[in-house]
Amino acid sequence: MPIEFDSGRVDIGGVDDRRGSRSGGLAVGGGVGLVGLVVTLLFSLLTGNVPEISGGLGETRSGQGSGESAEELRDRCNSPGALRQHTDCRLIKVYNIADDVWSAEFARRGLPYESPRLAFFTGSVNTGCGPASAEVGPFYCPPDQEIFFELDFLEQLQTRFGARGEFAQAYIVAHEFGHHLQTLTGTERRVRAAQQRNPAAASEYSVAMELQADCYAGVWSTLADRLGENGIALDTEDITEAIAAAEAVGDDRIQAKVSGRVDPESWTHGSAAQRREWFVTGYRSGDLDSCTTVR
Repeated sequence: MPIEFDSGRVDIGGVDDRRGSRSGGLAVGGGVGLVGLVVTLLFSLLTGNVPEISGGLGETRSGQGSGESAEELRDRCNSPGALRQHTDCRLIKVYNIADDVWSAEFARRGLPYESPRLAFFTGSVNTGCGPASAEVGPFYCPPDQEIFFELDFLEQLQTRFGARGEFAQAYIVAHEFGHHLQTLTGTERRVRAAQQRNPAAASEYSVAMELQADCYAGVWSTLADRLGENGIALDTEDITEAIAAAEAVGDDRIQAKVSGRVDPESWTHGSAAQRREWFVTGYRSGDLDSCTTVR
């Protein structure tokens, strides 16, 4: 169902719009994504194919691509009906609300806070984590402190993997924003160091990071609903969409859909049940301290 945003303008100040400029190379980036390496490697290693990017997002492609200035993006996203019509505007609004929520929450906890940036790209992009292709899916790059979206592949998540609905899209933004919180708190740095010390447990650490980001997305959902002005008014259908999206991108669901086989030893993001459990844990608690997957 459509997200019920409360009020306030769409602020594009944190947007890095790289659409219309193609970067060299199609290597998989080193960022942390909602689906990320799972989709790319499953397609390439298990089926021998690279996933195709579909033709587009229908009406959501209006105004997207090369040639749109920052002023034009701002005006389009603040025009009547823009949050219903344009996926990029809706993602920016969710990003705005996430930034407001976490800025306030970090201030309440007495913690320093820095906003991430939200980047849109087409086809491939160069990042501080290396060059990345659209097939990586939405991802966060810690060195850049930036969340990256390729909107055509977002369509793949919705149509091929079942992450459907506007609040499913919001969950994806909130999950990637959760990885930014892990960078700010030092969790990402500690986990990467632990992976280097114990490579045999690298996948286990990766799953823990992803499930914590799912939990943070659940916490955000509750805090955004409480925000009032400039927040999101949620109902049970919204949360159902987010839960369905979390389950849809579980390693077991993706492996079964792509290859017909499930291999828990290769998981990097967690099962559908685990992703559901930790999103719900965060949503019910509304408390970052409940997200205890990383110890």
